[in-house]
Amino acid sequence: MKFVVVTGGVLSGLGKGISTSSIGVLLKSQGLRVSPIKIDPYLNVDAGTMNPYQHGEVFVLDDGAETDLDLGNYERFLDVDLTGDHNITTGKVYRAVIDKERRGDYLGKTVQIIPHITDEIKSEIRGVGERERADIVLIEMGGTVGDIEGMPFLEAVRQLGQEVGKENVLFVHTTLVPVMGAVGEQKTKPTQQSVRELRAAGISPNVIVARGERSLEPDTKRKIAFFCDVPVEGVVSAPDAATIYDVPLLFDGQGLTEYILKTLRVEPKGEDLEAWKDFLDRLKTPEKEVEIALVGKYTHLKDSYISHIEAFHHAEAAARVRVNLRWVESMDIEKKGVKILEGADGILVPGGFGDRGIEGKIAATRYAAENGIPFQGVCLGFQLATVGFARAGLGLKDANSSEFDPKTPDPVVDLLPEQRSVKGMGATMRLGAHEIHLDPGSMASKLYGSATIHERHRHRYEINPEYIPKLEAAGLTYVGRSDNGRRMEVLELRGHPFFVASQFHPELRSRPLRPSPLHLGLVRAAAS
Repeated sequence: MKFVVVTGGVLSGLGKGISTSSIGVLLKSQGLRVSPIKIDPYLNVDAGTMNPYQHGEVFVLDDGAETDLDLGNYERFLDVDLTGDHNITTGKVYRAVIDKERRGDYLGKTVQIIPHITDEIKSEIRGVGERERADIVLIEMGGTVGDIEGMPFLEAVRQLGQEVGKENVLFVHTTLVPVMGAVGEQKTKPTQQSVRELRAAGISPNVIVARGERSLEPDTKRKIAFFCDVPVEGVVSAPDAATIYDVPLLFDGQGLTEYILKTLRVEPKGEDLEAWKDFLDRLKTPEKEVEIALVGKYTHLKDSYISHIEAFHHAEAAARVRVNLRWVESMDIEKKGVKILEGADGILVPGGFGDRGIEGKIAATRYAAENGIPFQGVCLGFQLATVGFARAGLGLKDANSSEFDPKTPDPVVDLLPEQRSVKGMGATMRLGAHEIHLDPGSMASKLYGSATIHERHRHRYEINPEYIPKLEAAGLTYVGRSDNGRRMEVLELRGHPFFVASQFHPELRSRPLRPSPLHLGLVRAAAS
């Protein structure tokens, strides 16, 4: 088993996750079995309790694990379904070590960062690789080299490199090469300083991925190679790309695939990037163009909706339709009215928590319903479409979710029964993939091409079953159900060209070559 460790320097947000995912694509294209791991040095056990403004989207896996959004990149690029074991956090590691100490596993010993914490980190990394029978384990180190919280993880991978031998581990360091001054000179000092920090931790990089606005000049590449003691072919330029899906081919075109295989002494088992190239070709040659309004609560940080953004990219390629997203803050609808949605070819109301901007989201669902505009609701969007219809279609003017109005006389959306006794916040929602049964004649069933599907969830509230008969009699039909028909999962509006909403999150399982059926349906409806 080989290991590729991706670290980052200078500043966060350089795109380590895309670099890691792209390297994974290249190795997978060589017929190798690749297993990715994201290490997050924060003390949270998982990302589930974090505000989207703090850390971007919470990505939910099939097993219900709430993880860093980079696992979404891994799943999309590599077309794999990961588990919570693929996201290692400081909280997880320390909890495991403390549990062992309390159990008596270390009886008689003083429990310390080294070796106990570092041994646990290595054990978790190896465990993932062994369970996945991986040829190569990809490890992305969150944060920036030099951060205090990341030091135990750097020490652990340093030890790992010593234990497995230098021919079995490859270190990739992602840094910034800024352009300064009117002459546009590429500066290498931040990279040199960052590599010095990495070496202080006992790690020398084999590859440097140089991020910047434009490609590295030959002289700059040679300078980085000389001062950082890396072969010139190990210095890879990563300029801003038209799409993140260009990056694997950008890396491959610079010989990175061959360099990694040579350094790790791995024999390729084949080569196939044709499907990836075909996807990119379709993505870049649209035949139509539409504008879809995404009505959200966290639109100031686009990473809060990264899976939706990528699901639309996947749908773009499949439908050959360019999607221009119009970002609409739901609070602005409350202030200015639904007129700010005018001209949109389609509307998406995604998930979210808390009562801020809720009435704006409800207004968006009603605007789509009453004007025949293609509409997709997800999770909270599904619930609010029901609330809006109850008010307009059933005359229940005070209908609401008990999440936002505990005293509403008509709680058409209410707390899941099993949630009533739950006190803690972490990993306590209805999470992960569940089996859903669709009405065979429904639009959702046609989009999926099946009457039985599995999709991922993240919610505490659900449609109140007491209101279902009245809602359906008035025209809001629930065509998808789970748990023996007990829970409502998909709704459609009778007589509307495309009004589909789901309690689950279809964006989480969307892939470049297998787009989310509901997002694809929205795009095609918007383009028709």
